[in-house]
Amino acid sequence: QVQLVESGGGLVQTGGSLTLSCAASGRTFSSYAMGWFRQAPGKEREFVAEINSNGDMTDFGDSVKGRFTISRDNARNRVYLQMNSLKPEDTAVYYCAAGRIVTTAARQFAYWGQGTQVTVSS
Repeated sequence: QVQLVESGGGLVQTGGSLTLSCAASGRTFSSYAMGWFRQAPGKEREFVAEINSNGDMTDFGDSVKGRFTISRDNARNRVYLQMNSLKPEDTAVYYCAAGRIVTTAARQFAYWGQGTQVTVSS
């Protein structure tokens, strides 16, 4: 069982930056692949980024490539999403997720946080 709590969301202007953090409970955090997804009102949940269990492999959604980075600190049970050059279309609730395999498919992630709102003003 893994419990996830996101933080770091907020309101930022276009072109600004935010760093989201996801704190995980449990002693097995380092065995999980971690992902970030987002969901805007009226839209489906969208893959944003993922990182494998030891942090040496990452992947990003096309809409955020070159602007977002993902990292993790297994000693602190945390995963981060650094978001730069933010655009109004990045506005969404951002969710942290944990799963056993590296995948862009949300259904493969077994554990989810409650989400944190990111709003980018134009």
